[in-house]
Amino acid sequence: MRLNLLNRMNKLLFLVFGIWAVCGAFSPAFGAESIWDALTQGKPGLDVRYRFEWVDQEGKKKNADANTLRTRLGYASDSYRGVSGYLEFEDVRSLGTARYNDTKNGKTEYPVVADPPDTEVNQAYLNVQGPADTHIRFGRQRIILDNARFVGNVGWRQNEQTFDAILIANRSLPRTTLTYVFVRNVNQVFGDHNPGKGDAHMKSHLVNLAVQTPAGILVGYGYLLDYDHTPDSNIKTFGLRLNGDHELLENVKLLYTAEYALQSNFADGLSSNDADYLLAEVGGAVHGVSATAGFERLSGDGTYGFSTPLATLHAFQGWADQFLATPADGVQDLYLKVLAMLFGVQWSAVYHDFASDHLHYGFGEEVDLSAVKKFDKKIVLGLNFASFHGDDNSRNPGTQSLNTKKFWVWVQTMF
Repeated sequence: MRLNLLNRMNKLLFLVFGIWAVCGAFSPAFGAESIWDALTQGKPGLDVRYRFEWVDQEGKKKNADANTLRTRLGYASDSYRGVSGYLEFEDVRSLGTARYNDTKNGKTEYPVVADPPDTEVNQAYLNVQGPADTHIRFGRQRIILDNARFVGNVGWRQNEQTFDAILIANRSLPRTTLTYVFVRNVNQVFGDHNPGKGDAHMKSHLVNLAVQTPAGILVGYGYLLDYDHTPDSNIKTFGLRLNGDHELLENVKLLYTAEYALQSNFADGLSSNDADYLLAEVGGAVHGVSATAGFERLSGDGTYGFSTPLATLHAFQGWADQFLATPADGVQDLYLKVLAMLFGVQWSAVYHDFASDHLHYGFGEEVDLSAVKKFDKKIVLGLNFASFHGDDNSRNPGTQSLNTKKFWVWVQTMF
């Protein structure tokens, strides 16, 4: 296994630095004077996060107690002729006895905490500054589009999601960013060495056009997902999103977000892959305290529910992770969110009321609480809590009916 990892790393590094040399030959001469100088005059980085996660899930014999340590070691080169590189390794360790189901250790008597131990290349890419304010990034990379509802890095999990991709971003038009991404593989949160879960090979195209308007940021997008090994899951999604605010009085703002998307089958996808998405949020902010009411709907017809497989799913529809996969009947999420900065601590509280989109039965309710404190800009300490109470009715299936509580303590330091 280690030999296989080394072989993959060697091939990746050879490809990266080979392209670097070619790109450097055709790029403007600025930055370091040679590739060697660019390599040796770079900047190292260290990111360490310890987390304790406790899960009490109805139907499981034991509660999960996961003590995990995530370490990232990276190195960013200096620029040579408009080209720079970045390499980052990631290691996830379980501290002590693993009393949780990490998705590959077979401990199914415990609830799932999807942080399996693994060591891998998390990122390895080249940045190329091209003409006409065009930026190109080639290789394994973190990609977050908009609010990560459709494309994100799942940064909450210890092993984040990264993409083997080519990203091209152009900002030549005023207040406009056009982003195109070709994705060849998704390195999922389960780790490179998790059989059947680690990689999602694909030939997918992501297009995102963001324009700063007087009303806020208006985004149009089209995401065409074409999987190599699960073609039935192929989908295309087209949507519009507006996110903005308006100052009503001094230190008083109106907040609003609206989004709509249509989803259907793509390439060899099933004809039943047909659904739509709706988001509406309105709220206000006064002296550092904000309150937002929202409604998010992922439609379903009893056969297929609107899907966001590349999203940062944990950030949406409750931190208890009851809706990581959209039920076939879809889901409607009516929520109220309050954020406040008090005593140097970022506080948040969210209430969710979940129901199905098809047949309109209840899924349950959830309360999420969080407190995060930063020390000296390099250390972050956080406490999070989630409590999901499932609605006991004859139509409520699977995990959506299970009462679940989760608690996290985490500390992170970055250099």
